[in-house]
Amino acid sequence: MSADSAKIAFCLIGDSDIRPFNLSPRERLRRSFARAGIATEIAYTETETWDGAVIVVRADYVMDDGLVAAMANAVGIALRADNGDVVAVHAGHTHARAGVEVISGQRNAEEADFAFQSASELASTYSKALRKRARPILVHAGAGQAAIEKLLFGGSYKGVTDLVTKYVWPLPALLVTRLCARHGITPNMVTWVSLGCVILATALFWHGWFVWGLVAAWGMCFLDTVDGKLARCTLTSTKLGDVFDHGIDLLHPPFWYYAWFAGLGAVIAAPLSWALWVVILGYVAGRLQEGLFIWRFGIEIHTWRPVDSWFRLITARRNPNLLILTVAALLKAPDTGLELIAWWTIVSFIFHCVRIAQAFYARMAGRPPRSWLQAPLDPRTAEAKAA
Repeated sequence: MSADSAKIAFCLIGDSDIRPFNLSPRERLRRSFARAGIATEIAYTETETWDGAVIVVRADYVMDDGLVAAMANAVGIALRADNGDVVAVHAGHTHARAGVEVISGQRNAEEADFAFQSASELASTYSKALRKRARPILVHAGAGQAAIEKLLFGGSYKGVTDLVTKYVWPLPALLVTRLCARHGITPNMVTWVSLGCVILATALFWHGWFVWGLVAAWGMCFLDTVDGKLARCTLTSTKLGDVFDHGIDLLHPPFWYYAWFAGLGAVIAAPLSWALWVVILGYVAGRLQEGLFIWRFGIEIHTWRPVDSWFRLITARRNPNLLILTVAALLKAPDTGLELIAWWTIVSFIFHCVRIAQAFYARMAGRPPRSWLQAPLDPRTAEAKAA
């Protein structure tokens, strides 16, 4: 942060009755400012005596975390919505009262010497953590709770992921995330249930009850989507929760594959020991490939070029592999399923080896790999319209 956050306060003006994901716009802004390291809230009557900068915000608007964090570094900037409303200003301590007057409509922003910026100009359209690019969310409460929840949920969704997470889970995950938020169910509670599904699926696979094991496994995959979205939509994510969630994600797949192998029985499984080792070692090797790419090039391998993002939809990771195993189990050929994911693991490993080699060559040629998602977002694209 460019300024000392201890000397910055925020002031909220206005209110709304809507509660997207059980949070009023005021409470959402308070949580966003806290996450940006700005904990001091002052009333508009205190702005004249506050010895520091102040960010004045209309609390009848909903904005995402990225915009709030960007406002913390934007002294002298007035954030303007697409409809022309001035939604927020970051005023130095000598202009604090002017900021209140602008937001409350008592004064023109140009007269107060604030520079205008839109949401897309102020905050980045690229999210490295979510592997996506989209316009920052800035919407009036009058858009309605359901519409705002859909926007916030979409904004919390990863852009580069597998085909099940991208195309199957969004609608049911939105409904369940709403339900969890409404009833006070926390992301960690959801993660604990998903851990239970991991253990149950492992036990069922081990005993050869493949279809029932897949029900538990898909339940875990679905809840794995819900817990992260719930944390981001309710602004309750924590470092511990993130480690808990990603630790489970990282560790459980090899146990599932081994349990599936054991559930086939000794006679059927014996000729497939090669497939088991290919799948397990291929999983570890794939993770090492991803880590190497981040280490050497500073970006995820799946975000380098559009072809890499496309291949992430089907690469030999948990959900695509579960799709193969599900079809095999329904066809009563679980042994063939294990063999198929072994071959697909080999194909995926070779593909990423080629891409890593191409990345090293590109860097030696003076074209270091850069994520295609970092390119400016054209406001005329479907992505911008959806956001």
